[in-house]
Amino acid sequence: MTTSPSTTTASLLDAVRAGVRVVDLGRPLTVGMPQSPNHPAYWHSLPRRHGDMVRVDGGSAANDMISMGTHVGTHIDALAHVSHDGKLYGGLDVADALEGGRYARLGAHTIEPMVRPGVILDVPSALGVSRLDPGYEITVADLELTASRQGSEIGAGDVVLVRSGWGQHFDEGAKADYVGHDSGVPGIGAAGAQWLADRGIHATGADTIAFECLPPGAGHATLPAHRVLLVENGIYIVEAMDLEQLAATGIHSFVFVLSPLPFFGATGSPVRPLAVIGGE
Repeated sequence: MTTSPSTTTASLLDAVRAGVRVVDLGRPLTVGMPQSPNHPAYWHSLPRRHGDMVRVDGGSAANDMISMGTHVGTHIDALAHVSHDGKLYGGLDVADALEGGRYARLGAHTIEPMVRPGVILDVPSALGVSRLDPGYEITVADLELTASRQGSEIGAGDVVLVRSGWGQHFDEGAKADYVGHDSGVPGIGAAGAQWLADRGIHATGADTIAFECLPPGAGHATLPAHRVLLVENGIYIVEAMDLEQLAATGIHSFVFVLSPLPFFGATGSPVRPLAVIGGE
């Protein structure tokens, strides 16, 4: 029997009314927060504060000005973000993607809002450590072991989040450690990215600054996982996520919700992803 859209909607509403837990996977945006040095820093100011202008009835309003790169804080990479040999996803020439100086094709405005099955692969827990070592490359064997120990199945169209534990440095305010230029940063490499792509996932994310493994002292010199995911397979990447709270629940499957800001022609967007977990 085919389920009607109205029945499906009613079921979703019933689940929400019964109670769900929402885990915030986004980082607060603060001046001076850890970020990639390749992007303009976040800055927030108040051009008008309460009392600068007071209305005749005693009311007053404050307002803000924000400047930042689109790859600062928790953010999603659009498919226009990375090219290889002059080509973007689908073999699109980088020049053909531009229109009026912006990426009219494959820009952030083309990323559809996501309400999808989500899976977290808690790699440190599977390996018996609190967080992975600096510069550690998460192997295919690590991913398979984690999925097996969790009993997690990854389906086509899912969003897979890879926890390294490196986000603990963000919480600790250890900016240099989180950026990890000298020490390196753990993450997957090309092989791990291909393993994810082979499962037909829609998007992936991690708790690190660049998603993938950064060797000590190398910075962002090469990003093979970005090539595999964005350029070769059209899989979105979410970076600088807060995965500690979600990992602490011990729940590995959830509803993943994300909506990027539709910046026309941009290569990425700040996001506030959510993990929605059914009530007990």
